[in-house]
Amino acid sequence: MMLTKEEYKRYDRHIRLNEVGVVGQEKLKAATVLVIGAGGLGCPVLQYLAAAGIGHLIIVDHDVVSISNLQRQVLFSTNDVGKSKAEVIKDRLFALNPHCKITTVLSRFDKENALKLVAKVDVVVDGTDNFSSRYLINDACVIEDKPLVSASIQRFDGQLSVFNYQEGPTYRCIFPNPPSAEEAPNCNEIGVVGAMVGIMGTMQATEVIKIITGVGKVLSGELLLISGMDMSFQKLKFKKNQKVANISTLGEYNFDFCEIPNQEVEIDFKTVEELLSSDKSVTLIDVREEYEREIDDIGGINIPLAELEERINEIPSSEKIIFYCQSGKRSLKAIELYQSLNKRDVKLYSLKGGMELI
Repeated sequence: MMLTKEEYKRYDRHIRLNEVGVVGQEKLKAATVLVIGAGGLGCPVLQYLAAAGIGHLIIVDHDVVSISNLQRQVLFSTNDVGKSKAEVIKDRLFALNPHCKITTVLSRFDKENALKLVAKVDVVVDGTDNFSSRYLINDACVIEDKPLVSASIQRFDGQLSVFNYQEGPTYRCIFPNPPSAEEAPNCNEIGVVGAMVGIMGTMQATEVIKIITGVGKVLSGELLLISGMDMSFQKLKFKKNQKVANISTLGEYNFDFCEIPNQEVEIDFKTVEELLSSDKSVTLIDVREEYEREIDDIGGINIPLAELEERINEIPSSEKIIFYCQSGKRSLKAIELYQSLNKRDVKLYSLKGGMELI
């Protein structure tokens, strides 16, 4: 795909590189990259891929911007809270590089659309933060024979690898099975250093550029471990395991412990206020940590989600219970947990969007 005169100027620093040159830049322009997740990893990945001159970026994300995202998702601003992440990023990227085509898919990446989305791209980038998505993305890439650039972050640590590259190892070759509920970290309560997210996302973008242009050594068959605490880097080598690498159909992916359960129980803050003022049988439960409650709250009993099971007897025998948290995710998990522990007939609600939307 030929470059225009303006593109020659725009990508001058790429073209000056002997390893890239005009041919490499034309490969970037001709490429289509699927980025699943427009959050912490997705922001730097998309920003640098658009700047690099990727011809077509497809962004899959169903979520909206929340105030807690701004600590690490640097393409968003305070005024974007409540807006579609994918649509906000589309506008940002077009302003950065109008030569880059941006397509947004405002839905979850699931079994229904996975193969269709993966089949039409050159490279897939996993920017998600939950296990079910990671295994689903891997399996779709294996079936459609597409390279997958994957990263993850927890606290001060990051991991990076490229899977299914030129028939190389897959995600399941190093992580054959998803963790159990007890082993999986609580995605809503474990913190992360924002700058580490930026580092890992930028490195993902670098691997994508290498795959498309064919330069350098792609991080296939190696897992790069980075510790932000002491800036140490370590590589772990792993081989392809045919027992778990041969996938022909998508399976069931019900092992995500950060997914939101049935959202029909969600109610907005106005409805919460009306229920509390008109119905004496309502109990309000704040499932955030104590330090979060010190910042702001709307009343009720404070029982952190991690303590809910052992303190369930502290919840009054009300006809209606409203759970709330910071973003609305832990409160939905609280409903799921309460239902599993208490068989009493009670109406359960969750404050939609949590304190961030009040």
